[in-house]
Amino acid sequence: MEHEIITLENDQSRLQLIPALGGSVAAWDWKLPQGWTPLFRPWDRKTEDRYTFSCFPLVPWSNRITQGGFEHEGKFHPIKLNRRDEAYPIHGDGWLQDWTLSESNRYAITLALESNKFDGDPYHYSATQTFRLLPDGLAIDLIVTHRGDDSLPYGLGLHPYFPKNGATRLCFKSNGVWLAGEDPIPVGYSKELPATFDYNRSAALEGPLIDHCFDGWDGKAEIIYPDRGIALTMLMENSPGYTLMYRPPQYDYFCLEPITQPIDAFHMPGRPGLAVLAKDQSFGLHATFLVSPVNGDSRSSAR
Repeated sequence: MEHEIITLENDQSRLQLIPALGGSVAAWDWKLPQGWTPLFRPWDRKTEDRYTFSCFPLVPWSNRITQGGFEHEGKFHPIKLNRRDEAYPIHGDGWLQDWTLSESNRYAITLALESNKFDGDPYHYSATQTFRLLPDGLAIDLIVTHRGDDSLPYGLGLHPYFPKNGATRLCFKSNGVWLAGEDPIPVGYSKELPATFDYNRSAALEGPLIDHCFDGWDGKAEIIYPDRGIALTMLMENSPGYTLMYRPPQYDYFCLEPITQPIDAFHMPGRPGLAVLAKDQSFGLHATFLVSPVNGDSRSSAR
């Protein structure tokens, strides 16, 4: 796997990117007195599978699309399956393509992608990811511009993997959850959050599998690491109210994805969160990850 890794580093933070593998993040680490500690789960460097990376972009849609594609303005647009063992196409196609280095300086890196109907997808678009190291964290801007002659609906997201252990706590606001079946496509919506799914107050990350979309999210989530004495706050600017959580019980990580649309929004009434773009129109997602100190026995709430 001879792929270039680009490193951006300051006194407090170190970011590693692999443009050729989906414009993915390979690692994001924070400097503590005892040394570097991962804020995103680091890539294992054993495989090119994007699911082993630290974070990757979701463009031109996030999560799954059912029914083999979608209809827009009277025309059906087929979407092929794009991952082994998945029943539906997932996460768009940007994560499967080679991005290139567009701009870089000591504070920021921009990766770019030109995608024209990749693997038969209907989308012709340009996309950029800009990564900026902040004194107290990291900012990621994902921008897509439609290049096709006919309009299409777009959605965006980021897929960060966060480390967790028995001490880790999470807090984020939600009004309810789309409970998914085994697919996992939503089979119903509930305003009553199951006890082990309720993160409106700071709670541990132990419990059964979560692979569901929450709504009513205000764009703020706090991950507390008492054993490391830090908290990581994820902020999504102008959040439309959706976040997807993936919590596999057997692993030492979880995902909390800033996204613009719920699962299979293409087939929901009103297509919530999707942005219909005409030629040369753009749509963006802006996320920030901020680090702050916490007391070692903190059980604080993000509210």
